[in-house]
Amino acid sequence: MDGPNALWQVYKTVSRVKAVRNFIAIQLARYCPELSWKNWIYRKVLGMKVGDHTAFALMVMVDVFFPERITVGRNSIIGYNTTILTHEYLINEYRIGDVVIGDHVMIGANCTILPGVRIGDHAIVSAGTLVHKDVPASAFVGGNPMRLIESKPSSASNMAGDGES
Repeated sequence: MDGPNALWQVYKTVSRVKAVRNFIAIQLARYCPELSWKNWIYRKVLGMKVGDHTAFALMVMVDVFFPERITVGRNSIIGYNTTILTHEYLINEYRIGDVVIGDHVMIGANCTILPGVRIGDHAIVSAGTLVHKDVPASAFVGGNPMRLIESKPSSASNMAGDGES
């Protein structure tokens, strides 16, 4: 390759002002103990779609350049120190992809979710998992590389007990 790697080209794909604004907002949200304030930052400042009663644990790191490409459904939990990426800057290219996390999803601590991934309703992602591909609804996945641990029919997976499917 003749020129610098794709990360050196970042400001051709996103403005410096947006990157700095997002970085500051994300750092505030990472340390914020109040879930409603944290969700306000994600929705109003960063443009993420965040469902009611969703909880982002301490130190969650959302994509700094394209957080608006993240959707998290209702009543989901994003575990401590999880990273959600919607971009990848590689040596010769970069990729962008939406991340969609369904309703009533549990993401364990220290997970990394890569761009373009969809996690279905009622799924459980074990702590420390690298989520590099889609997770079906009601599945229990874990590991690196991620593998299916268990899958239940979606009608039997309403763990919240709220009568919604």
